Amino acid sequence: MRMSESKSAKQKTPVVEVVAELAMQLGQRYLADYGATRSRHDFTQRQLMTCLILRVYLKTTYRGVLDLLAASSNLRERMGLAEKLPHFTTLQKFSARSQVLAIAQQMMADIAQRVAGPAPKETIAAMDATGLSRSTVSDYFCSRRGRRFRKWVKVATVVLTGSLLPVALAVDLKPTHDCVQARSLLAQTQAVIRPDKLLADAGYDAEWIHVQCREQWGVTTIIPAVQRRSDGTRGGHWRAQMTTEYLQQHGYTRRWAVETFFSALKRTMGSALSARRPDQMVAEAALKVLAYTLRR
Repeated sequence: MRMSESKSAKQKTPVVEVVAELAMQLGQRYLADYGATRSRHDFTQRQLMTCLILRVYLKTTYRGVLDLLAASSNLRERMGLAEKLPHFTTLQKFSARSQVLAIAQQMMADIAQRVAGPAPKETIAAMDATGLSRSTVSDYFCSRRGRRFRKWVKVATVVLTGSLLPVALAVDLKPTHDCVQARSLLAQTQAVIRPDKLLADAGYDAEWIHVQCREQWGVTTIIPAVQRRSDGTRGGHWRAQMTTEYLQQHGYTRRWAVETFFSALKRTMGSALSARRPDQMVAEAALKVLAYTLRR
């Protein structure tokens, strides 16, 4: 290896420091410095938010992320924590009382807008949902114990198929029909970008989604229609057009981009949540998606 190559390799910034720096930059736009005027003002809200993001990114505990910060002067410098670190209970309380989900949604929308740049010839978005386990106990162990169903937290998102960046996020504490989160996802996406096409699986088969996207938003929806009538017909003006040939002609296969996003998310950030309180489960699930987005 040449000397210049060795020097550049040593100077390469670790990914965890990049994630921390981006989190601090974005947090400045969406978080006030302090949550209360009469607080001690030891730590800013974006410093605490960045600690929570690093905790999820590193798949560790509140104590664990503080131990890492104590051992890394570079991380502390990037976060402005050179003199003092928060107590682990401070991070725990902040994750419970702050609007973590709303902040994560705003940050992801900001990232998507910055990275997207000039609109390409065709912008395609894909909408889908996945589940994050509430326990680290394996499915195999549960099946051996005779448990066929285990509760999980539902995470729904809209992903741009070109960049695999999420532009919308919804979190539910229990399995629900996909259409329950659809209104929130569409509203968030509409505030960020207007894609040419929106792809989704049959879980989002509803005439009102077609009407809202096509007639009110000007976005072409490509969603397989579920046959619910005995005569084989499909109700609804737009649902009736969702034939197999129509789906193939309009690139429905690109919907797999959102499946790729979820697969990479779980492989990188883990598929299980360590939180036990409902509000902190929602926060951790949202932070997993945000931390993975910052990493990319």
